[in-house]
Amino acid sequence: MKVDVFNMEGQKVKQVELPAAIFEAPINIDLMHQAYVRQMANARLGTHDTKVRGEVSGGGKKPWKQKGTGRARQGSTRAAQWVGGGRIFTPHPRKYTQRMPLKMRRAALRSALSAKAAEAGIVVVEDLNLSEPKTRLMAQALNRLVGQSSVLLVIPEKSASYDVVVRAANNIEGAKVLLAGYLNIRDLFTFEKVLLPLPALDVLNSTLA
Repeated sequence: MKVDVFNMEGQKVKQVELPAAIFEAPINIDLMHQAYVRQMANARLGTHDTKVRGEVSGGGKKPWKQKGTGRARQGSTRAAQWVGGGRIFTPHPRKYTQRMPLKMRRAALRSALSAKAAEAGIVVVEDLNLSEPKTRLMAQALNRLVGQSSVLLVIPEKSASYDVVVRAANNIEGAKVLLAGYLNIRDLFTFEKVLLPLPALDVLNSTLA
């Protein structure tokens, strides 16, 4: 698949062939869904907690005697049917972690990138660079390249030049900067466009092809 390569001014400078193994892979919806659910589950902290009857304070004394009152027998005012009592069948700390083989995760990424490419969601630039870390400059560049679409900016590595891009994009709503090595299924689904500099394309080619 050949796509146009733009500069930061939005001008077409050349064409590049996207690796077919990554951007023309079979689109497996079930696999992408599994990878997405896994990522969302692994992001959960699982720190929710409620107190059972043995953890709430009070309730040491039997409210009334066992027999002779005409009322139902009660052993503690901290039982679940009492106001302020413990809770039953409610959440407690647990892990939501799901496992998924690396080959399946990479296949899901290839599938998602292929789906993006099929709907013209991949925008390739020569390189992401700005003269200074100004939000205004980044907003103007993104407007020329992707219009009003939300965009995921993929950078190949951490460096001084890319730090300028990160600082300039931080305050732009609907834009996010991500390292190519951290590309994930959720961000690919969240953003309408993927802005991919040629060095980042090389990183994806080395890890996913």
